[in-house]
Parts: sequence; C-alpha cells; structure tokens
Amino acid sequence: MSAALDIALSDAHAAADGRTLVGLYAQAADMVAAPADAFFLTQAWIFALECGDPRADGIERTLRAQGRA
Repeated sequence: MSAALDIALSDAHAAADGRTLVGLYAQAADMVAAPADAFFLTQAWIFALECGDPRADGIERTLRAQGRA
C-alpha cells in the first residue's frame, strides 16, 4: 500500500467519511495480494453497509466469489 493511500485512509477515518473509506479500502484491496486483499475488501464492505453506499452489493459479490462472505 502506498504512503499516500495510508494518509488518505487516516484522513478519511478522522473525518468519519464512510463513502470515501469505501473507495479507499477497495483501492487498497486492488493493491495487495491475496489473502490481504480480503481484509481491505471486507473493510470496504463494512463501511459501504454502514453508510448505505450502493457499492456494497458489488463488494459482497466479490467477497462471496472469493469464498470470504
């Protein structure tokens, strides 16, 4: 994961910006190898569910396809 992404995640957490966190965690999942990607994708899913983000369904499908949900 890049330092810029790490900072962006910290800033989004500090601002309690769930919608931004969904995208950032999904981006982090794309940047790491399995099985670490499942952690970041799960975080994206949790934040998507919490804030009613429409990306939740797609993230859930991806996690299910990986046997992770």
